[in-house]
Amino acid sequence: MTTGQVDGALAAAPAAAAARRRITVRGVVQGVGFRPFVHTLATELGLTGHVTNTGDGVVAEVEGAPAALARFTERLGTEAPPLAVVEAVDGTDLAVVGGTGFRILPSRADGPSRTLVSPDAATCDACLAELTDPADRRHRHPFLTCTHCGPRFTIVTAVPYDRAHTTMARFPMCARCAREYADPTDRRFHAQPIACHDCGPRLRLLTADPDDRTRPPHPAPGPDPVADARRLLADGAIVAVKGLGGYHLVCDAADDTAVSTLRRRKSRGDKPFALMARQLDDIAHLVRLRDEERALLTGPARPIVLLRRAPHPAPPPGAPALSAAVAPGSPDLGVMLPYTPLHHLLLGLPGDPPGPRLLVMTSGNLAGEPIVTDDDEAVTRLARLADAWLTHDRPIHLPCDDSVVRLSDGEPLFVRRSRGYAPLPVPLPVAVRPALAAGGDLKNVLCLAEGRRAWLSAHIGDMDDLATQLAFEKAASHLETVTGVRPQLLAADRHPGYRSGRWAERHTAGRALVRVQHHHAHIAAAMAEHGLGDRRPVIGVAFDGTGYGDDHAVWGGEILLADYDGYRRFGQLAYVPLPGGDATVRRPYRMALTHLRAAGLDWATDLPPVAACPPEERPLLARQLERNLNCVPTSSMGRLFDAVSSLAGICHHAGYEAQAAVALEAAALGAGDDHGPGYSFALHDAPADRGGADTVADPAPVFAAIVEDLRAGTAPALIAARFHTAVADLVRRCCVLARQRSGLTTVALTGGVFANTLLAEATARLLRDDGFTVLRHRRVPPNDGGLALGQVVVAARTVPVFGGVGVP
Repeated sequence: MTTGQVDGALAAAPAAAAARRRITVRGVVQGVGFRPFVHTLATELGLTGHVTNTGDGVVAEVEGAPAALARFTERLGTEAPPLAVVEAVDGTDLAVVGGTGFRILPSRADGPSRTLVSPDAATCDACLAELTDPADRRHRHPFLTCTHCGPRFTIVTAVPYDRAHTTMARFPMCARCAREYADPTDRRFHAQPIACHDCGPRLRLLTADPDDRTRPPHPAPGPDPVADARRLLADGAIVAVKGLGGYHLVCDAADDTAVSTLRRRKSRGDKPFALMARQLDDIAHLVRLRDEERALLTGPARPIVLLRRAPHPAPPPGAPALSAAVAPGSPDLGVMLPYTPLHHLLLGLPGDPPGPRLLVMTSGNLAGEPIVTDDDEAVTRLARLADAWLTHDRPIHLPCDDSVVRLSDGEPLFVRRSRGYAPLPVPLPVAVRPALAAGGDLKNVLCLAEGRRAWLSAHIGDMDDLATQLAFEKAASHLETVTGVRPQLLAADRHPGYRSGRWAERHTAGRALVRVQHHHAHIAAAMAEHGLGDRRPVIGVAFDGTGYGDDHAVWGGEILLADYDGYRRFGQLAYVPLPGGDATVRRPYRMALTHLRAAGLDWATDLPPVAACPPEERPLLARQLERNLNCVPTSSMGRLFDAVSSLAGICHHAGYEAQAAVALEAAALGAGDDHGPGYSFALHDAPADRGGADTVADPAPVFAAIVEDLRAGTAPALIAARFHTAVADLVRRCCVLARQRSGLTTVALTGGVFANTLLAEATARLLRDDGFTVLRHRRVPPNDGGLALGQVVVAARTVPVFGGVGVP
């Protein structure tokens, strides 16, 4: 018998065999069409009863033949709607009460929320077909959505997820939408953001006065705001476009003047812009595109995907051009496809007048501030950036930047986990008490956790701006609302100056605050996302730019023997002075000169960083290093990458975070496979009375070899490739030593430096060849965007393990 015949037979079972059960479904089951799915399934199986949303999930009471009830329960998990994530299906037997039919009851807000809100999802194929169909009543409707797509997380104001608890509450449904909403056979049955041309929301286009940007923008007179915006983009304008999680600044990616103007207005330096392409064919000549990347680009999350540039792009006839100012010096292009109906309209439907086919889409904000979501703020804060505003009257309740993902070893690697993924929980291998982790100060993401679930917020940003700190507070409050977690404990980084930590101090309200060492948190995050339980220590390799060390130095080149309870510092990059803090981060040539001095090498003027350092600055820097003035010791691998980038003559000034390291990776990628002889770090045991790591990696031989290569005329690309090989080999050598002394065979690679896929893949390959199990980040970023996950697991486990780190 077929499945339909089996279910038909079950539906026809005699009433005398009836039983009744209350079934609770937990997971992402609200806002994804789950109640309509339950209604359809129960009706198909001849079951009676009802279903409702509660704070605990979707609850159904179903009555009918026991075999039909069993089939119903099985299919709840196996045939759930596309956006649903079923975590558990629990049932309780009830007394048979009789009745006819199956109903959807109003939602109940009883007790704390334990259900999960869906992330925002890209426009589905069925809605896209309606958008492009002139005969459909939602033809060209910029807010077209259904139960399988559209805004969720960014419009939810409370749970259970109902229209009254979203920013769509202000838009009464028209009669036709109301009929669809109430029809169990319709794709929009109980779709909370349901809308059409008649019931809103509404678009409008505002334009600035080019001669007086101090005046407020005025409404454009045209009847079609999207068509007018497309014309403005084609004419070289910069348009602020309101999306799902905030405003984007948009311009024609083929227009050199427009892209350069946007870069100048935003004080962007050389930091790459993201692109939105109408279709994959429009970027096929620009990048190397693998099947896994196609799946990411076309899936419901629609992140920005970092794609390797094609070596020598040759655009076929009619292919869109790309301005060189979009991503200067970057080995990748960040590309996404349209994920809202408005994006599809802006790029043009079939038959529309020609317009830009590739758009720059960058966050609508000033440097360092969170993405703008409020319409009035968009007009004021973006006044000197945009020429026009394509906006609408549906509020964004929570800012949510685009996610950024790249492929590494065939698996997704998050650079930023935000829209399309937040607030999906990360399962935990250990139970934690209700807790909030404040994350770090760069790429801030906070984390709420309870039991065996951790919810990370969307990307918040760098905490050095008041607007970002206010966004942090709103994100914390919103996440508490949608998860029902009421933190009993707070966790934060140990750095005394971190604003995230100071926020936690101000908001303890009698709750304990646990400070977690930066690199320990990185390693714990990698362990947690790979399901390692208590007493499962690892060799943790944590390479990044900055982390507050136990000795008050700036750590960042660390090898720790760690579990959730603690760590021992097994290895470190040798300390060198960090002269002037941020001034040196922005000027990598200073870091190169510092490392040359530490290696006993002269500042000869034939060396690129010496030539890049202004002559009047050199004696001042030398005196600063000699007298140790405003110099903190650092073991940062991120700063070492900066130094080598400058020494090789690749990047002397950094206009954005990690620019020098990105440029070094780009150069290495162009070197080919034959790198010639590599470089090698010196390894030596540290004196027992110094209080540092057991093993110290000295880069002095690396710098001496690079200087020799430079004077032999070796190309910068070869130097960059040899350095990457040297770092990967350093990790392997240190891990072999750690295995010999501790017996540990699992290595966790973490920290922002391992967002460099060339380094990460080479390192993982060497370690696996040497018999290690290698953990790399797949669910959260290796950078500080994943820090809060590690903080919460270290700080909030409900059953502490005694005996320290658990390694020799």
